[in-house]
Amino acid sequence: MSFTFPSAEWATDYKRKLDENPAYREAAAAWTFGPIALVIKGDAAIGLAEDVGLFLDIDRGVCRDIKVVSRSDADKAPFCIAGEYSRWKSVIRKELDPIKAMMQKKLELKGQMTTIVKYVNASRELVESATRVPTQFLDEK
Repeated sequence: MSFTFPSAEWATDYKRKLDENPAYREAAAAWTFGPIALVIKGDAAIGLAEDVGLFLDIDRGVCRDIKVVSRSDADKAPFCIAGEYSRWKSVIRKELDPIKAMMQKKLELKGQMTTIVKYVNASRELVESATRVPTQFLDEK
């Protein structure tokens, strides 16, 4: 069974994969900077009518919750990373490193880049966990 990205079901499985990832827990053990939101920009051509946010309530290596939210709710997170659907697809497939993508402006960061860079290993484990979610992409149906 695969889960459509982005969706509540995908987010639920992503949380499960984070919970099962001891490397993430270790790499993010000192993270006390609040939630991170991932924003997937709307693309009518693939059936994504508007921007979709994934709000990751993370603290000290624990993912307390992940929920699908509106763009305006995602923007309230201390860290918000936004990008086109194709960019997030590339991140999930490990074809695009999110830190490099933020530095190259392929993904837009709201928040302190220095903090994100300090937690580069936690970022890698967030991506690693996402790759473990069986994913159905909207543009591949």
